[in-house]
Amino acid sequence: MNTQLFNNQVAIVTGAGQGIGFEIAKQLSVQGAGVILNDFDDALAIKAATEIRNKGGECIAFSGDASQPDIIDGMVEEAIRCFGKLTITVANAGITLFGDFFEYPLESLRKVLDLNLIGSFMLTQAAAKQMRAQKSGGRILLMSSVVGHQAHQFLGAYAMTKAGLEMLAKNLVLELSPYGITINTVAPGATLTERTLTEDPSYPKTWSAITPMGRPAICEDIANAALFLLSPHSGHITGQSLVVDGGWTSVSPLPDLSNMNVS
Repeated sequence: MNTQLFNNQVAIVTGAGQGIGFEIAKQLSVQGAGVILNDFDDALAIKAATEIRNKGGECIAFSGDASQPDIIDGMVEEAIRCFGKLTITVANAGITLFGDFFEYPLESLRKVLDLNLIGSFMLTQAAAKQMRAQKSGGRILLMSSVVGHQAHQFLGAYAMTKAGLEMLAKNLVLELSPYGITINTVAPGATLTERTLTEDPSYPKTWSAITPMGRPAICEDIANAALFLLSPHSGHITGQSLVVDGGWTSVSPLPDLSNMNVS
């Protein structure tokens, strides 16, 4: 891609203190976009934004819970205050809480729904309102998952939210297209991030064995797909989900979860 493909663009990326969100924010910024980088963890958001600025990008840290309306509205306002507009939004913030369906607690269900579904919906609404007012179109990307397409043990609640996000993107084509706003989803498969490696040191070995391409994704694999859908090259693509999983959903073998501690 052109190294300045996102010149004169302004983006919000949530859950971007590390992992996939950070890689998307970094690539957008170093390719010319001004970025509002959100993370729940204030120190992590500041560290990530500083790292991006040290690479020559324009990036502002904005910490807070991306499921809360005041934080969502604040991010949009910060984009306008710092850069004068908003043209790209990536609803990346999400939470994964494994659990046996028969014992899954209401508290866990509410946490997953609040951030993954409600937060993403409200951010999409706030961003789309701003883009509509600007009358210059825009790009919205929701982060789904392969488990929105295929069953995965102990992830019923999480999978439900991800499938819901894909239906939201399809449905909003009707309401956003008249304003030149595209909305799509990326559905990552197993991906090496700080979180997955911390939670399961055997993660690379496990997922390399059951992924047809022979390895799990790295954050750059997911970010490259995301940037395509956010770029001028995808102007006629909307309401779609792009699966990035090394072929896993074609065969869908499950990892051994016998030793997992689930609620």
